[in-house]
Amino acid sequence: MKITNQLIEKHGLKPEEYSTIKKLLKREPNLLELGIFSAMWNEHCSYKSSRKHLKNLPTKGKKVIQGPGENAGVIDIGDDDAIIFKIESHNHPSYIEPYQGAATGVGGILRDVFTMGARPIALLNSIHFGSPSHFKTKSLLNGVVSGIGGYGNCIGIPTVAGETKFNSTYNENILVNAMAVGHAKKDKIFYSKAKGLNKSVVYVGSKTGRDGIHGASMASAEFDENSEDKKPTVQVGDPFTEKLLMEACLELMKDKSIISIQDMGAAGLTSSSVEMASKGELGIELHLDKVPCREENMTPYEMMLSESQERMLIILEDGKEKHANEIFKKWDLDFVVIGRTTNTNKLTLKYNNKIEGEIPLDALASKAPIYDRKWVKKKLTKNKVDFKKLKKVKIEDALIKILSSANHSDKNWITSQYDQMVMCDTAQKSGADAAIIRIHNKEKAIAVTVDSSSNYCKAHPLTGGKQIVCENWRNLISVGAKPIAITNCLNFGNPENPKIMGEFAECLIGIKESCEFLNFPVVSGNVSFYNGTNKKNISPTPVIGGVGLIQKLKKTMDHKFKKDDSIIIVIGKTFGHLEQSVFLEEIYSILDGQPPEINLINEKNNGENVLEIINKNLVNAVHDISTGGLLVALAEMSMGTNYGVKINKPKNLTNSLKYFFGEDQGRYILEIDKENFEKVEKILKNNNIFYENIGSTQKDYFEIDKEMRIDIKELYKINNQWYNNY
Repeated sequence: MKITNQLIEKHGLKPEEYSTIKKLLKREPNLLELGIFSAMWNEHCSYKSSRKHLKNLPTKGKKVIQGPGENAGVIDIGDDDAIIFKIESHNHPSYIEPYQGAATGVGGILRDVFTMGARPIALLNSIHFGSPSHFKTKSLLNGVVSGIGGYGNCIGIPTVAGETKFNSTYNENILVNAMAVGHAKKDKIFYSKAKGLNKSVVYVGSKTGRDGIHGASMASAEFDENSEDKKPTVQVGDPFTEKLLMEACLELMKDKSIISIQDMGAAGLTSSSVEMASKGELGIELHLDKVPCREENMTPYEMMLSESQERMLIILEDGKEKHANEIFKKWDLDFVVIGRTTNTNKLTLKYNNKIEGEIPLDALASKAPIYDRKWVKKKLTKNKVDFKKLKKVKIEDALIKILSSANHSDKNWITSQYDQMVMCDTAQKSGADAAIIRIHNKEKAIAVTVDSSSNYCKAHPLTGGKQIVCENWRNLISVGAKPIAITNCLNFGNPENPKIMGEFAECLIGIKESCEFLNFPVVSGNVSFYNGTNKKNISPTPVIGGVGLIQKLKKTMDHKFKKDDSIIIVIGKTFGHLEQSVFLEEIYSILDGQPPEINLINEKNNGENVLEIINKNLVNAVHDISTGGLLVALAEMSMGTNYGVKINKPKNLTNSLKYFFGEDQGRYILEIDKENFEKVEKILKNNNIFYENIGSTQKDYFEIDKEMRIDIKELYKINNQWYNNY
């Protein structure tokens, strides 16, 4: 087939990129080779627009075993235990076909974790939808939630934490980010780097079909009005086969049969074979007529670019083929030796003993384009919200409107569709600041959470990047965990637009600053560009997934009030920052101004002291104050319990709304028994930590001086009505 300009464009390649391909090959590529370059050079696989910025992130630390560059990151939690985790996007497929897009997103991230030798122990997600009134939102929400629950529940991995948000910026491009966490022994971690010559390259798992062809390329382009036509590029998942594949791989990993192993994820057989061989500086030869296919007359092009699910590529030690074959046959999975490692440093593709394609591996990997795209700093708005011109609103009315809104209503309708207790190690489910998972048969546990904040990042990308790392840090602290490391999923618009690239670059600077100061390294992640439709880009949405360690499970904490007449204190100063706040957005439909300032010194000091107080058993409940401010956080601590609050406004307070709904950062609410207050106060004073005694808990009622008094059962009812009525 003649390679035309239209064919090049269809494969997502620029004319100058095609010229580079010809120079690297010293000839014209054929269609198969063009498809392979398309797969490996697209944004999703090559990180060609983001790599320059990603390399500045802090990725090392005392607890880091493996940082970015492998299937997932690995951290040390002591006692020869390791935690392996990563988050990835499946945005475009989930918009086109929500159930399968979300389901295969879960399946793909699970394979990234168990391909490294870990048994998955938890799933998390961050899902963003358009305005609730948009005509597509309801069906997309139903499909995505069903897909996440369907895959996770069937494979038997608990979905324990996440977030669901609505905003019109996602009307034509929803976000579905899936995170998986696994547990392994430090001496049983497997990597994707190929080693040795003439070693067997083995295909295992499901058969190859035509689903998912050009899936990675589709994920590296904007949508247009013809997005429905791309449904054939969405993969179809089978969680029951994935369960078999996981168990077979983990069984084979018990001995020394495996040299390297790689999930066939984005770009399928192409990316897995190229990544394994290029990392090992070897060549690889594949006999495509041996690839197990479930459809007739599949071409080498289709085999190499298919993104059919539940497949792995393994390089085995000599003489281990029979042993490995027996394991996979026992689990009723395909096991076929489809090639060998070579010393050619080339990807050689044969079909019926005829060479159909041959490409130097460095042309696909190390010589893939890296762009230093132009970017511009965000021009900060000088708009100031004139609060004097706003119609006055009662505190109680504002709280009720926020708690009954789509973004702040109770998410039980969603979380009830996820099995959170399977495997029996979930110590704290979703709904708290972070979920807690026990390390099986041990007294220690990990805390896991995901967070995002698109409005802060849109208004001031650098501050937004700093804030979302700090928010994640506080959520882990609040449950009694020492934060160890993060994974990130960076969801942005078109990087060829200097303004969008500027949002990305500045967000990364903010993430870097927070991670370095908090000693909270990035060990894995994913970049998702081209999130937009018809030139309309989403707001920048970096998602942070964090993992922390709890040495003793009995030292865990949650955010619900426990007793009557306890003292309530706020750690951290309240200045009353309302710009970019939930209060202004929900009450006045205003989203303007700058996000609140991030003081990293206060973040670290406040967090470390809260953790000390938790570890000394001096506190009954802890909750960080984030979106919605102090009053929303207090309501969240009350709802679902028998205890409300009696809050005393500070003397000389000039603006109650700013005080109660301001989103100043670095703050925590603590519930403390009266007999422990002096001990807590001593710790805080000795470390120069600012705190306020704002009142006490009380039975049944949520009360602020003379400004509001409402039954907490009524608050709970209000908070649970949105999804029931949607």
